[in-house]
Amino acid sequence: MHSPGQKKSIAGTLLKLLGSKTQPAVPTAGDGELVQPAAGDGALENHLGGDEARNYRKYEYDMVAPHVGRSLLEIGSGLGHFSEQFAGRLDYLAVSDNDPYCVGELRKRYDDNDDVEVLDLELPAEVDIRQKVDTVVMMNVLEHIKDDVQALRDLAAVTLPGGRIVIWVPGYMQLYGEFDRKVGHVTRYTPATLEASVRESGLIPEVLKPINFLGGIAWWAAVRRGGAGYPDPRLVKIYDRTVIPTTRAIERLVRPPFGQTVFCVARVPK
Repeated sequence: MHSPGQKKSIAGTLLKLLGSKTQPAVPTAGDGELVQPAAGDGALENHLGGDEARNYRKYEYDMVAPHVGRSLLEIGSGLGHFSEQFAGRLDYLAVSDNDPYCVGELRKRYDDNDDVEVLDLELPAEVDIRQKVDTVVMMNVLEHIKDDVQALRDLAAVTLPGGRIVIWVPGYMQLYGEFDRKVGHVTRYTPATLEASVRESGLIPEVLKPINFLGGIAWWAAVRRGGAGYPDPRLVKIYDRTVIPTTRAIERLVRPPFGQTVFCVARVPK
């Protein structure tokens, strides 16, 4: 058992690791309403999986890679850092974003590669793609889309029968805070709410679970209790080196009841 002093110390450490009350300038619409920043360099969400969080990026890859086949459509590719990890194992790759800067950077990145298609795509919408794929990956995208069911239906329409849609979303509205609002999150999911959207869209959930248990505790301490509005990249490095490896070790042994993220692999019916 931890003493009260130890508990306070642990909570304080978690807060320091994850968050900072120093907030970046956030663009606003003409009426003062906050809008999501561009997804290019310096975007808020990039700091959770960018160069400051190499262990977290590997965590993402190791969770997703076993479910990826030979053809992949990635939704919300940003600058392409996640999908580039699959280079060499795919016959066909389609990357997409709805941010002009990101789409431009993706086109530069893959300008000489005929095996990669770049899409300017904002869901829900009909997906105009060169060929159907056996796998769709959405990393921290679905939570931005109000009509998530229609978005999943649109993706199922370009996925081969029996193919998979891999979904990685922030978990639990108890963790919803200022950061979520700034980056345009409509919601945070539980396994139950994500399953409801997946099934309503006609997909079959095969894997559905919360992950990153310690990250969820740290997020709650920093964002909900500590009032942090922005994850400081310098401190994210420390978080990445300590909390993520410990979380992975725990999750190899037990299935957590709660987590910062909800992970789902949904099958398109044959």
